[in-house]
Amino acid sequence: MDGEQRDESPDASRLAVLKALGDNTRYAIYLELARAPRPLATADVAVALELHPNTVRPHLERMREVGLLQVQSESRGGVGRPQHMYSLAADAPSLGLEPASFPILARMLLRIAASTGADAADALDAGRDQGRADGERLRHRGCLSAVVSQLDAMGFDPALLIDEDPVAGAEAVTIAFAHCPFRDLATQRPDLLCSLHRGLIEGVVDATGGGEVVGFGSLVDRDPCQVEIRLPATEPAPA
Repeated sequence: MDGEQRDESPDASRLAVLKALGDNTRYAIYLELARAPRPLATADVAVALELHPNTVRPHLERMREVGLLQVQSESRGGVGRPQHMYSLAADAPSLGLEPASFPILARMLLRIAASTGADAADALDAGRDQGRADGERLRHRGCLSAVVSQLDAMGFDPALLIDEDPVAGAEAVTIAFAHCPFRDLATQRPDLLCSLHRGLIEGVVDATGGGEVVGFGSLVDRDPCQVEIRLPATEPAPA
């Protein structure tokens, strides 16, 4: 029909969402993104679901069109176009599968901190306590693997920075945080959020035995943030 207008009513929007999720592949993609602690690239989704990226790409675009997903561009640090990173839209239906609750919890904690006068030292202590508890569960992996595993599970997308010409006898390694799930909140209160993060890592290192956090670059110091850890003598630095 000439001049036909698109129906933008709430019912029509809900119908479009339901139609989008009625496809088995799109529903599987939605579940994968709902469970992910950080935004995923097309290739990440394809690997997780054992599909070709060319199969996944139009489904992601369709889900973005109906408001299920949000997309951001991320530079890969070299030539070529930035890759698109997908995550659930803020107002996407939960379908009983709520996105990661860390940011919501963090906002509530910031309000509590503001009302009680909690400071960076308090945050550091709280982080250490939690880190030690988590480190006990992961200590069989060794110091470095335990820290990387914890950071990855929380969505920090950790990356080892290896010195191509290390100093003889050096045992310290640097881990960069390619993604910070608390970035918006850390920008508001880096003293609390970054201290909590440092304490968490120190607790994991302490629980696994023999290691030491010798440097921590927070959001205030650098981008990306990073931590330097001196490994136990029994655990050689990665080559």
